[in-house]
Amino acid sequence: MAAPMDEDDVDIIDDEHLNAMLVFPPDVQQAIEQVLPSNDPLDRPDFNAVEYINNLFPTEQSLANIDDVINRMRLKIHRLDDNIRGVVRGQTNAGQDGRQALSEAQKAIQELFKRIKDIKEKAEKSEQMVKEITRDIKQLDHAKRHLTSSITTLNHLHMLVGGVDSLESLTRRRQYGEVANLLQGVINVMEHFQKYMSIPQIRQLADKVKKIQSELGTQILADFEDAFTTQGGKLLSNQSQLAEACLVVNVLDPKVKRDLLKFFVKLQLQEYVVLFGENQDVAWLDKIDRRYAWLKRALVECEEKFGRMFPRDWDIEERICVEFCNITRSELSKIMQNRSSEIDVKLLLFAIKRTTTFETLVAKRYRGATLRPPGGEEGPSPYPPAKIDSPEMPTNPFETDESTEQPVEIKTVLKPKPSPFQGIISKCFEPHLHIYIESQDRYLSELIQQFVADFHSHGPPRMESDESGAILPSSADLFVAYKNCMVQCSNLSTGTPLLSLTATFQKYLREYANRLLTNNLPKSQSVQGSSTSGAMGINISALLKEGLKDSTPEITKFTKEEQYLVCSILCTAEYCLDTTSQLEEKLKQKVDPTLLDKIKLNSEMDVFHGVIANCIQLLVQDLESACDPALTAMNKVNWAAIETVGDQSSYVTAITTHIKQTLPTIRDNLASARKYFTQFCIKFANSFIPRFVSHMCKCKPISTVGAEQLLLDTHSLKTVLLDLPSIGSKVSRKAPASYTKIVVKGMTKAEMILKVVMSPADPPQSFVDNYIKLIADRDTANFQKVLDMKSLKRSDQNTMLELFRTRVPRAEGQTSSPSAHQEQEGSRIRRLEKLIKRR
Repeated sequence: MAAPMDEDDVDIIDDEHLNAMLVFPPDVQQAIEQVLPSNDPLDRPDFNAVEYINNLFPTEQSLANIDDVINRMRLKIHRLDDNIRGVVRGQTNAGQDGRQALSEAQKAIQELFKRIKDIKEKAEKSEQMVKEITRDIKQLDHAKRHLTSSITTLNHLHMLVGGVDSLESLTRRRQYGEVANLLQGVINVMEHFQKYMSIPQIRQLADKVKKIQSELGTQILADFEDAFTTQGGKLLSNQSQLAEACLVVNVLDPKVKRDLLKFFVKLQLQEYVVLFGENQDVAWLDKIDRRYAWLKRALVECEEKFGRMFPRDWDIEERICVEFCNITRSELSKIMQNRSSEIDVKLLLFAIKRTTTFETLVAKRYRGATLRPPGGEEGPSPYPPAKIDSPEMPTNPFETDESTEQPVEIKTVLKPKPSPFQGIISKCFEPHLHIYIESQDRYLSELIQQFVADFHSHGPPRMESDESGAILPSSADLFVAYKNCMVQCSNLSTGTPLLSLTATFQKYLREYANRLLTNNLPKSQSVQGSSTSGAMGINISALLKEGLKDSTPEITKFTKEEQYLVCSILCTAEYCLDTTSQLEEKLKQKVDPTLLDKIKLNSEMDVFHGVIANCIQLLVQDLESACDPALTAMNKVNWAAIETVGDQSSYVTAITTHIKQTLPTIRDNLASARKYFTQFCIKFANSFIPRFVSHMCKCKPISTVGAEQLLLDTHSLKTVLLDLPSIGSKVSRKAPASYTKIVVKGMTKAEMILKVVMSPADPPQSFVDNYIKLIADRDTANFQKVLDMKSLKRSDQNTMLELFRTRVPRAEGQTSSPSAHQEQEGSRIRRLEKLIKRR
């Protein structure tokens, strides 16, 4: 081994070569850190010698200790060398020791393998020995199992043979009580021999059992026929024997039970078939309740005589009732088909009412078990059970809440499962329900005619003090009639007849809307601005001469009674609209699901929407036409001669006065239809504001002071219109946002036009820019109207029009600063606004 390296022998190795020697892969470095954790900076993989030396000698003064540091480093190097030498010497014999340990391990594995092999051979020998020992035991177990099976089979065979012999003997002696118990046991034992049917003796026994069952069925049927044929309707002397025979029938083939029940039920209804034959007088519809009375007596008699004979789970009374219903339905169908000309609506409804009442009683008494099993004579009826009419309501007959007169939402209630007896007889009346539908058509026609006659004889509904627009009583009466018809028809059928009744409803809803509502609206007359005082109730010449100071406020074309009538018709149309929607929902609940898509009353609801729209339009036209004289008077004023701005003009006072007199009446009459009052206000604003702007543009020429006066008037009208929905109301209510937006937008346009008119026309560029900025309208015709209002010379107008046409395309992007005359015009407008605020 080389001698330890002295400090003088240490060669200087460059940093790059040293770093290359000391770099380990990441996984090796991680393993070293886990095995030999160290906090020494020299052990870090990213060790930097320069940084390490700088840490040792941070300042020039610290270089004074360099000798001590070098000595410590040399001492550390010597210690590391000693450790390395000790490790190297310790690993000198490690290879030889490892090879020796490996050799010993291999020898131990070979020895273990030999031992395992010996154990496996011994285990195989032991298993073979155990198999030889248990072979005899298994044979004994198999023998025991076969012997037990044979003994059991022999016992069953003995029981079967004995049971067959006993059955033959008991059958001959008609001891049905013992036969019932024994036969069930023989049948159960016979099931064990199904796999032995290939044996001839077993097959013979099985055939013998089937023969006995067949003979028992024939014999019992014969006994029943003999007993009921010879003794008739008297109490049977062998009832106990027949009751035991019924227990045997439960064990036999189900066909025997069906034949026996068919015989007995037919026997019980023989008298009914004869008494109510097609040619008998008692068979007609007017005596239909006698049929049901006969069945009640027959069932009571059957219960008294034969109640203990038949098992209770046979439901013998229900079977008699079901067969009675089938016969009755068939016979009634034949009779009504042959004598259809004799059926009137009263007779038909009488028969249906008695029949549905009977079906309801039967549904309460019997559970319908004989109708529900598959393969039976009858299945569950698709018709819903009869409904009980609810008490008549004063307004909407389709409401579910009887404690309030306000319309409430109809909730769909989960219907109980209908009884199979509902409609089992009454469905035979369905082909003849057209008679009922036709009678309802005549009834509704007479009802509409009566409504029209009452309206014409008594006139429109009377207007009481502080009363809102009342609903016409005829509308509630109409829907009450609809409800009664719908309930009655749905009890009879939920199919095509209900659709026919729906078509009848649609017909008279439209007729009511036309004859009772639309035809009774007051007739609107178009009134022009040059109308006489008789047409408008105002003297136009006096209006112009006296400035509307002495004119009367009664300028509405409609009287209060006519306004009340229009509002009442509107409220009635709203009531009919809501109730028609609920009628549609009720019809959809009652109609057969396959016909649900054919129930649509949308066209009828549209008709009532049209009536409402007509009423609102009439009220709007009435208010507008009453304001036309004032607007005409505005055009007659010489706005160029006005020298000072005073209070609001007389025409504004007239419009305001008329609005304040008319709006409270309309609002109070439409208190129950608030949303339509809002629509009225919106339509009036949409119509009146453009008309006002149009009349304002006809006021020419206008001086600057005249424009200021018009601006004051416009602001006054704007204030009135914003407060229009709550004028004269004791309760202050904020106007709807949609209405406020319309008024602000329309009246602001009028104010902007007047501000443009007030602005000086010189220089033309500033006037055009001001128009584009305030009004933002590219229509040359509208700009021409503003020029006409200023009464400019034709040459000046042409100059401005040319300038307007050239500047319109870039009007949107123009944001030039205002000129001196614009500042003057803005100052004038601010003074005018202060004057308005002081008012």
